[in-house]
Amino acid sequence: MANGLQPWPQVRKGAKEHPVPTLQYLLRARGHTVAVDGIFGPNTDAAVRSFQREKSLTVDGIVGPQTWGKLIIEVQRGAEGDAVRGVQEEFQYRDLSGEPAQGLAIDGIFGPQTEAAVRGFQQAVRADEPSMAVDGIVGPMTWQALVSGMYSF
Repeated sequence: MANGLQPWPQVRKGAKEHPVPTLQYLLRARGHTVAVDGIFGPNTDAAVRSFQREKSLTVDGIVGPQTWGKLIIEVQRGAEGDAVRGVQEEFQYRDLSGEPAQGLAIDGIFGPQTEAAVRGFQQAVRADEPSMAVDGIVGPMTWQALVSGMYSF
């Protein structure tokens, strides 16, 4: 287990796999048209730069702490859409069963299974980071723990 909350990752053009699909879902949730393919290519780079311009951030195409902080969307039970898919993608990434069909479905619906997964994750993080709330709400701290790659199940 890690000691404390891990920092936001820096993700840029050329990156593949985790956390690129989550980044792409969050860009979609913010109104940018990108494919969720796990590849930080030219289209994802253009969407990141456009988002950074919209939010008056440094336009460098690098998704670091400031960009992640503006990109994340708080979600909880009852929420639907691409931000929820981003949360569910994080749990698929952590599923070490080797059976993707048995993991949390990426359906964009924050229902009881997603809430249970979030609460379980928050409880695990709380062991190392006592300030983590176990409330089933994916806010800034939970997003950071998810995106930084903490814990696998």
